[in-house]
Amino acid sequence: MFTGIIENIGEITLIVKDKSNIHITIKSDIADQLKVDQSVAHNGVCLTVVAINNETSSYTVTAIDETLAKTNFKSLKINDHINLERAMKLGDRLDGHIVQGHVDQIGKCIDIKNENGSHIFTFEYDSSTQNITIEKGSITINGVSLTVINSLKNKFSVAIIPYTYSHTNFSKLKINDTVNLEFDIIGKYVARIATLK
Repeated sequence: MFTGIIENIGEITLIVKDKSNIHITIKSDIADQLKVDQSVAHNGVCLTVVAINNETSSYTVTAIDETLAKTNFKSLKINDHINLERAMKLGDRLDGHIVQGHVDQIGKCIDIKNENGSHIFTFEYDSSTQNITIEKGSITINGVSLTVINSLKNKFSVAIIPYTYSHTNFSKLKINDTVNLEFDIIGKYVARIATLK
């Protein structure tokens, strides 16, 4: 379980294809604090640490075919920056919202506006999946817990404050880039119940 509050930005140093899986090595300031078998969210995707190299301050995770099919990991490249969050501790404050680290689908950035230091990002997504957003509801974008504004059937916007912009990979996002979306867990249950009626 995660909160959507990013701890660190990692840099991808190696990607190795292994049949239908890929092994991703990430250089990060938190590498020496990790343990093998620990869960870490990478751009919102919960992956297990499989190896650690303290000499290079890096660690490796494996993304399987199912992960590659539902996320933007197929387009990852060496030197890409990735948002990192370790699993929350029992008893910690829930500063963001409940995030499972299970990406529902990808979205595409279609607009970026500078609003006197803050930024408004607009994303579109395939609404045939029946995932929904609501005004003032929660959404996770590349692992970042955010509040929805301008919610429409297949698109929505979020406002990014300067701190979030500079401490996540939002500062690297460009129009037409894809992002990982995890919709609010309560909204997903409500939408599922509605389809069963």
